[in-house]
Amino acid sequence: MINLPEQAPFDPSEREALSRMLGDLSEAQRHWLSGFLAGVSKGNESGQGPADAGGSLLVLYGTESGNSEELAARTAKLAKAAGFRCGVVNMADSRPEDLSGAESLLVLVSTWGEGDPPESAEEYYRAFMAGGLDLKDVRYSVCALGDTSYEQFCQIGKDVDQQLEKLGAERVSPRADCDVDFEETYSDWVKGALAALSDGGARMFPGGSVAEPPAPAVEYGKKNPFPSTLLDKVLLSGPGSQKETWHFELSLEGSGLSYEVGDALAVVPTNAADVVETLLEAAGLSGEEDVETKSSGRKSLREALVSDYDITALSRKVARTWKEYSGSGPLAELLGDEQKEQFKEWISGRQIVDLLREFPAEKTEPQELLAMLRPLPPRLYSIASSPREHDGEVHLTVAAVRYQGAGLERKGVASTCLADLVEVGDVIPVFVTPNKRFRPPEDDSVPIIMVGPGTGVAPFRAFVEDRATREAPGRSWLIFGDQRYTYDFLYQLEWQDHLKSGALSRLDVAFSRDQPEKVYVQDRIREQGKDIWKWMNDGAHLYVCGDASRMAPDVHAAFLDVIAGHGGLSAEEAESYMAALKKDGRYQRDVY
Repeated sequence: MINLPEQAPFDPSEREALSRMLGDLSEAQRHWLSGFLAGVSKGNESGQGPADAGGSLLVLYGTESGNSEELAARTAKLAKAAGFRCGVVNMADSRPEDLSGAESLLVLVSTWGEGDPPESAEEYYRAFMAGGLDLKDVRYSVCALGDTSYEQFCQIGKDVDQQLEKLGAERVSPRADCDVDFEETYSDWVKGALAALSDGGARMFPGGSVAEPPAPAVEYGKKNPFPSTLLDKVLLSGPGSQKETWHFELSLEGSGLSYEVGDALAVVPTNAADVVETLLEAAGLSGEEDVETKSSGRKSLREALVSDYDITALSRKVARTWKEYSGSGPLAELLGDEQKEQFKEWISGRQIVDLLREFPAEKTEPQELLAMLRPLPPRLYSIASSPREHDGEVHLTVAAVRYQGAGLERKGVASTCLADLVEVGDVIPVFVTPNKRFRPPEDDSVPIIMVGPGTGVAPFRAFVEDRATREAPGRSWLIFGDQRYTYDFLYQLEWQDHLKSGALSRLDVAFSRDQPEKVYVQDRIREQGKDIWKWMNDGAHLYVCGDASRMAPDVHAAFLDVIAGHGGLSAEEAESYMAALKKDGRYQRDVY
């Protein structure tokens, strides 16, 4: 129930009725009602009635890294400029049933990993795909965000689009499937979708495109990354470690950029010279050829491959393009529908250079090579610093990725760019990516439990620093894990200082290789289950950061065991308990 203030212009019985009604509304229904009342007010003032030129529009989004949320906000801004009454709703804060009240609907949703919904939208997605809604009065279009390096590219957006149609909604503009470089595809989609939804009533520019608000003054961000100077670079892992983990400190002075703990920093890398040369050799090109790039005009092929294109990530889309160009029969066979598992097995550990080597073309034209490559995407890293503690700086914790793939030495693009190519005093382009769904509690007295093995500890360094600067009274518990105590205890001295000061209340560690049997963070969670359950009953928020494929599911299972075992609940009840924690913002994950 929402209590209206006594000064509200209603008598007591009206206040009580309104308070009860508003308290029962979902977030989406409140957004719609707010827009409707604003339209009524505007219409009365102008004498035109409540409806604006474009009618009412719901912008629904599901986000993992923040891209869908950012585009949803931009969509709403464009829609309002075009005359729509518009509400923006996160799937995490809504129910599918709310869609039945929508007049026009635009959906922006990301696909996470191999065809999964964003974590915050899992419950919404399951309920929506279960069906049971009548949406015959809804007109819609979908913008799907994904990454072509994954097999199930934009799968969640495709699912939502098809399900809306099955439920009777009318698709007025085709779905857009956006890769990591989504600006052009998104821009075309939103203009076409708003024009289709407006039925010609929205404000238009000549040529039929929706009017865009005036461009803001030049500022640093995704479209214009800030050239950040590297202030410091420290190897955190010891000489006997099997890992190579670095601490980087970068300057934000003069950028106008700001961040909060929990946010990510996007790093715009370049490809290593040896990787470029290997690809040129496989293509039979010198690198001196003159080419035209989308983003930076004409330059040599070598320069383009260094700075502008993703030259490593091998996907089915890239393979299909190369098949058409090379005319390779064996590659065509490998890409056949009946060979999906074989292709998936073959692609594992391989890069684009392997495609060119194993299925060569008679001759490779440089411009054709670029045509099959996507732009080089930025890499996101959890920020490892508090802006209150490090004014004008941003810190990262990065593991340099080096591995064997298909019998050859490989390396991660951005991590080894930072580790090998950038030295103190050098400049690297960056921008901030907000992560509003990975934040410490606003109330500093609320206890927090943080699980962050390896580089997953990065945001928790920021959490603890931030609470320390505010002298937060709430308890904090870090569960950290890595391979060896002697070589891999990241930020050990800092944690000890925080324990002494009280900024960190408790620290449990799991070093997997220091004893015959491997011990991981999930084992510590089960061992300390009694205390964890007590903290949870005291209102603790749970945070998990790190590997999505193994660690995050294992930690989730350990929490379920704690809840079931110490809470006396069944497995199903424990799942419901965790789902409620997630919905209430008390269980947050930043996994990758």
